[in-house]
Amino acid sequence: METPQTINARTQAAQPYTPLAQETRANLPTSEAAYHLNRREQTLRGWACLENGPLRPMRINGRLAWPVSELRRLLGVA
Repeated sequence: METPQTINARTQAAQPYTPLAQETRANLPTSEAAYHLNRREQTLRGWACLENGPLRPMRINGRLAWPVSELRRLLGVA
């Protein structure tokens, strides 16, 4: 029989990123944005390169930063 501590530990391990509704940062790196969108990181990089995806990232020192507000809008998260 599992204890509440083991169930909680298993749940935390299955969800490695902060839920989008609780995210406090303005932008997310590609890996986290891909997780929330259920896409591969390379798909988001393709969207950024070709500028044909449903949202556009910001480029900060050559790195892609995906706006949390746009991710929320796209996914319908309040």
